[in-house]
Amino acid sequence: MTEHEKLNYVEFPSSDLQSTKLFFEKAFGWSFIDYGPEYTAFSGQGLDGGFFKANLYSSTSNGAALLIFFSSNLENTLLKVTDAGGRIVKPIFSFPGGRRFHFTEPSGNEFAVWSGVGA
Repeated sequence: MTEHEKLNYVEFPSSDLQSTKLFFEKAFGWSFIDYGPEYTAFSGQGLDGGFFKANLYSSTSNGAALLIFFSSNLENTLLKVTDAGGRIVKPIFSFPGGRRFHFTEPSGNEFAVWSGVGA
């Protein structure tokens, strides 16, 4: 159910929609619906969203917000990300409350994955 005044959707640029889709399909099991040649959407991933064709990317180095996945097995998720073609930009590190790593997908968008203490 869509909630009033709550975050509902996120959009990212992608210079190569096909590579971006293949990465998320392989690493996280996502599925996509294409809306023409320059937009693809995903749903059921905690926050629905899409990727639009653009020669831009979302990165914390240029001030973009960072979307963070949760994992109950951080090392296993890191292997899935690299096996799918993701590039680790910050290896696993500890922070108060857990551990995490940052990665980029084939179009350069930066994401992170975290796991709680003891997970």
